[in-house]
Amino acid sequence: MNNKNPIKTIVFAIVVLAGMAAFSAIFSDFGEGAFIYDSIRGIGVEIYGKGVYQHMPAGVAIQGIAQDYVTIFIAIPLLLISLTGYLKNSIRFHFLLSGVLGYFFVTYLFYTAMGMYNMLFLCYVALIALAFFGLYLSIRSLEKSNNFYFSEKTPVKFVGGFLIINSVSIALLWLGIIVPPLLNGTIYPVELYHFTTLIVQGFDLGLLLPICFVIAILLLKKRFIGYVYSTVYLVFLSLLMTALTAKIIAMAFNGVNVIPAVFIIPTFNMIAILSTYLMIKHIQDATQ
Repeated sequence: MNNKNPIKTIVFAIVVLAGMAAFSAIFSDFGEGAFIYDSIRGIGVEIYGKGVYQHMPAGVAIQGIAQDYVTIFIAIPLLLISLTGYLKNSIRFHFLLSGVLGYFFVTYLFYTAMGMYNMLFLCYVALIALAFFGLYLSIRSLEKSNNFYFSEKTPVKFVGGFLIINSVSIALLWLGIIVPPLLNGTIYPVELYHFTTLIVQGFDLGLLLPICFVIAILLLKKRFIGYVYSTVYLVFLSLLMTALTAKIIAMAFNGVNVIPAVFIIPTFNMIAILSTYLMIKHIQDATQ
């Protein structure tokens, strides 16, 4: 495996910066507290009013803090564990490392684009760059490697089918937010709050969900690249769904109605984790 030293440096930098960003967001408490802000569209938005996320909508800030807990207690430890295995030439940990780097890249891409400008902006930008190049180096190494293969018992239909269902389901969920206001003439969904546009829905519909769908098709066709990218994507998806589950729990504790999401997202989360396990389980070392 190549590029070990650059990836090791990148991972340690991510751990420091992501840890700093997450701790700052969780424990910062400056500001005067919640208040109502009239957006440019004439809608009153409850603003969180405290800490790093003080200018975010209250409901979104709570979700951000929930994800920060996942980043600290799950994503960062998993990043360090996968790096340790990667440095010992474990192909399975190499896949794990790539997927976790994907989580950090997407997470801080969203934080930079969606989070209201704050003192951590340059930190977010640095994390995007570090995670992107770490992911690129890691996954390119997997693409070029001939040291592994996936066994014939790999549950291609189950995993590929789940990825298709996931991409289509989330797409329909987001279209359910976007399309009705277009049809009734109100144009702007409530979920827009005081943002300029729908960041999450835009990136998902334009980038992440199409990638998921195409990877699933490649996997179902049993293309080598389909096996590689679906495994990496599933690691990323497992972490992302864990963060979404944490967000739902945080919203529930703050009196928000989370039905039916409280049943759907954790279910998808468990299936994603199971699919990840099944894919990694069937990776075989060709050098043995």
